[in-house]
Amino acid sequence: MSGQQRTPGVLAACMGQAQPLAELVDYSADSIVSKTILDKPAGTLTLFAFDAGQKLSEHTAPYDAVVQVVDGRGGFTVDGRDVEVSAGQVLIMPGRVPHSVNAVERFKMLLIMVRA
Repeated sequence: MSGQQRTPGVLAACMGQAQPLAELVDYSADSIVSKTILDKPAGTLTLFAFDAGQKLSEHTAPYDAVVQVVDGRGGFTVDGRDVEVSAGQVLIMPGRVPHSVNAVERFKMLLIMVRA
């Protein structure tokens, strides 16, 4: 990043240049890996890589969240309804609504949390 100052809360590799989204985070055996791309008062962009069989138990968030699957497919339960989301698809999880995530196979997703 010659000539640019580092901006806190921003993944430097993405600052002012295009990057292949799915390649910014790697899978890890029996794990969920996350990498924050952007963290600002208005919201966050976080990239996740779920190994097959990994889960996030049911929880709620105070804000709307947008999930964009960038590799594979993931299982989501939103307000008691099961939804499968594949690469290239998007899902909105409303704020204060219970949801969970289940990796039926390895998958990567971009989570966009909107705080406003």
